[in-house]
Amino acid sequence: MAWFKDAAELYQCIGGFFKAAARESGMAPKVAEAKLVITFVYTNPDATITVDAKSPPPEGAYFTIIEGPSDLKPDVKMTMTADIAHKFWHGKVNLVQALAKGEMKAQGPIPSILKLLPAIKPAYTLYPEYLRQIGMGDKVVA
Repeated sequence: MAWFKDAAELYQCIGGFFKAAARESGMAPKVAEAKLVITFVYTNPDATITVDAKSPPPEGAYFTIIEGPSDLKPDVKMTMTADIAHKFWHGKVNLVQALAKGEMKAQGPIPSILKLLPAIKPAYTLYPEYLRQIGMGDKVVA
C-alpha cells in the first residue's frame, strides 16, 4: 500500500514539511548556502516539489518551496517514488545506495547533493515530528 493516497496528501506531508524546514534555523541556513534549485519529481502519486535556494526567500524563511510544476530550471533534479521519498525523510533510505539501485535518479551535480546530507540530517527526526503535529502520525515509519 502506498503511503500517500494522492498528490494533495503528499503536498500536505512532504511539501508542508519542506515549508516548515525552510524556517528551521538549524538546518535551513546550510541548505540556503548551497544556492541550488532542486526539483523533486515523485511518482505514485505524481507530484513535484521545488526547493529554490537561489531566489530571495519569503520573510522568515531561508529558501522557497514550490509545490507543483515550476518554470525554474533546476540545478539538480531528483526522481523517485513518493514512498521512497517518505522513507528517505525518516532516515530509512541511504541516498548513495538508492542512487546505485535506481530507486532514486539524479540529474545534475551529485557532489552538490551529497554535500547537503550532513545539513539535512536533523530532518530525519523533524519529519516524523512534523507528521505527528499535523495529525498524520499514522504515516510515521517505525
